[in-house]
Amino acid sequence: MQASITQSAFGHLPDGRAATLFTLSNPNGLLLKITDFGGIITEIHTPDRHGALADITLGFDTLAPYVTASPYFGALIGRYGNRLRDGRFTLDGRVVQLPANDGAHHLHGGELGYHRVLWRAIPFHESDSVGLTLIYRSRDGEQGYPGTLDVTVVYELTAGDELVVTFDAVTDKATPVNLTQHAYFNLAGQGDILGHLLRIDADAYTPIDSTLIPTGELAPVAGTAFDFRTPHPIGERIGIEDEQLRHGSGYDHNFVLNKPAPRAMTLAARVHEPVSGRVLELFTEEPGVQFYSGNFLDGSLTGKGQTYGYRSGFCLEPQHFPDSPNQSAFPNTILRPGEEYATVSRYRFSVEK
Repeated sequence: MQASITQSAFGHLPDGRAATLFTLSNPNGLLLKITDFGGIITEIHTPDRHGALADITLGFDTLAPYVTASPYFGALIGRYGNRLRDGRFTLDGRVVQLPANDGAHHLHGGELGYHRVLWRAIPFHESDSVGLTLIYRSRDGEQGYPGTLDVTVVYELTAGDELVVTFDAVTDKATPVNLTQHAYFNLAGQGDILGHLLRIDADAYTPIDSTLIPTGELAPVAGTAFDFRTPHPIGERIGIEDEQLRHGSGYDHNFVLNKPAPRAMTLAARVHEPVSGRVLELFTEEPGVQFYSGNFLDGSLTGKGQTYGYRSGFCLEPQHFPDSPNQSAFPNTILRPGEEYATVSRYRFSVEK
């Protein structure tokens, strides 16, 4: 089997523009589908220990639900992934107010963030990979953000069963930038994700208040339900009496990844689904990863022949920390003219026999 990339129509947006669906496959049979609307990964097919393929990401069959009803299934997130308190931050002495779309707060770039724009897509084919380059110009003032940001995202599916996601951006004014990918995974292909074994290489996490905004503390995971330094089933401690789990309705927290040096590419997380044998490993240059256990999925969404029930998918979003522009102790997320935002994450798919 040869690596390939093909494209097909994926419907029309309300303004009449056409969306396209790109299908990437590698010699081992891994298959990935991406649409230029929102840079959304709609399907990921990987084999189990018996070689049987299953779609391991949540999503929809058609474009319309992604436009109207999606909880960021598979989407590119920007200009700022995660939450900003009260949709507000101070930049160079000036208060910048963004629209609130998550209670009082600003979430994932706003209602019309990068998950709901049509990207310019350029497919490519290399000797040992196929991929898709997505390009978008985010204008000054879009969703309230200062500066025109030119963003390039590259999805590359390799012969080594890795999905490599590369983000690059430059700006003409100082602006906060925190880009990420918001795939929901279920390595069993169905059911809930509570039996998945999760390891996160983090000695600390960032606790949140009752509105899911970080308190500013870097809290040790030792002795808590947030200690995934050795593998634990996602559901093992998710129901215990714990203030942080209560605030998040489960896990919805940023983990502070252990790094030998800033921007080092390290193994951030490993997930193993014991029945199928499927394994997902996330390597990233980012300082944090948001682990979300699908707490707000409630059975009201259906797609690809499934009903997405409570905790039927999990997210591992490589990122800088939430609310960093308002948290002086957190890693910097302000990009300035003349600087380049550049970060790479790698999703490795395998099977444990």
